[in-house]
Amino acid sequence: MARFDAALTDRGKLDSRNGHRLRGVLHTSLLLIDGLMLALAFLLGYIARARLPLPALPVNPPSFTSYVPMMIVHVTSVLIVFYFARMYHMRRMVSRFDESYAIAQNVSIGTFLAVAIETLAFKNSGFELDYPRGVIIYAWVFGIVLTITGRGLYRQTLLHLRQKGVGRDNVLIIGSGDVARTISEKIRWSPQLGYSIVGAVNGAPGGKVGEVPIIGTTGQLPELIDEYAVDEVIIALPEASHSELVHLINKCQRGKVNIKIYPDIFAYMAGGLTVDDLNGLPLLSVRDVALRGWKLSLKRGMDIIGAFVGLVFLSPMFVLTAIAVKLESPGPSFFCQERMGLDGRPFPLIKFRTMRADSERNGPGWTVQGDPRVTRIGRMMRKTNWDEMPNLINVLFGQMSLVGPRPEQPYYVERFREYIPRYMERHREKAGMTGWAQVNGLRGDTSILERTKYDLWYVENWSLWLDIKIVLRTVLQTITRRSRNAM
Repeated sequence: MARFDAALTDRGKLDSRNGHRLRGVLHTSLLLIDGLMLALAFLLGYIARARLPLPALPVNPPSFTSYVPMMIVHVTSVLIVFYFARMYHMRRMVSRFDESYAIAQNVSIGTFLAVAIETLAFKNSGFELDYPRGVIIYAWVFGIVLTITGRGLYRQTLLHLRQKGVGRDNVLIIGSGDVARTISEKIRWSPQLGYSIVGAVNGAPGGKVGEVPIIGTTGQLPELIDEYAVDEVIIALPEASHSELVHLINKCQRGKVNIKIYPDIFAYMAGGLTVDDLNGLPLLSVRDVALRGWKLSLKRGMDIIGAFVGLVFLSPMFVLTAIAVKLESPGPSFFCQERMGLDGRPFPLIKFRTMRADSERNGPGWTVQGDPRVTRIGRMMRKTNWDEMPNLINVLFGQMSLVGPRPEQPYYVERFREYIPRYMERHREKAGMTGWAQVNGLRGDTSILERTKYDLWYVENWSLWLDIKIVLRTVLQTITRRSRNAM
């Protein structure tokens, strides 16, 4: 056993050293990929301007070599903007939509910066550069597309390496309760995160936290961090006092160890927190609902346009679906059910019927995997969320929104509000056809508590871009059949 522990320790130290070197290589390669994509975009911009009659073909355009200094300024400016925008701060997981938005934003800023540098710094000097507008516009567009493509390939390569066990960080979990078990399972089921669990700490060695062995006590933290070459420590003790947390953090502050803390119930109850200043005294501010004033009109305008366009283009499919539902089982093609929406007011939710007409003769029942009440065509519609498309009628009438917390039946709302903190606060906004919880896999027979956390985060952090991102992710997940938990 001692030989096994020694081998595990030596392997951990070797993996940690290799991991640090690999991360350095990956950081450098990402910078080189960005630079290569931006330079290629500039070259394509030059070619496009020379060969595309938009607005007109240039007469006797100079050779590309005369544009090389301009390209250097352009690429360097964008890379500098990327650096200060923390685009090289490698997060574990990042939404492709968020990253694409950040790339488009920062390439645009970098392009304007390059033009400003040429105009202000090099004007009337020996280094003066002539920026042709056509080349710059093409380079800007190609720069966004190619940088997104390059980073996408880079991220897929990185995920593949992590799944193969290459470049992982050694992580130590402090805790032995349900929270520690949940974190360990999340890490084990998500190899793309790039973590390798060396063990858990919070008791005598020999026990387990799920499938993770307990390798020591909190008093042994400094020795365990050195022995297992730990890169990151996750403190999963939401019930710990402030003095206990400070004591644990002090023990973990060795070398370049990252420390993360799972938030306590106050952080969840308070939602997003910001720090304000009261003449030098720091104060925590609880973030209020984000959707107010003109933002309501903006969101309503998006709902009307989206619902109108959707109903017009999908109406032929609606007719065919209604006929198919009617032919398979007796009863109406559409299903209207009372749901609870904005400010807890009930409204009739319109869906295609996916169950037998007598499915709720004994009262409401929660749909589970393989529910015998679901018809064959109903099961097909649920897998693609097609049964929910008549919700567009509710959206057009103002009873729902395209994006928001999914509405529940009043019967379940009365039950959930009794034991889930802040559950009714999700009704401070209109219910939605899709939501932040749903695109993160929380739909169907899943944890209501977890769904509520995601719904409250959405309510407190709303933005137009967030709505657009949720809609795009919903469409993408449906097309690629990655809409989890649909039954």
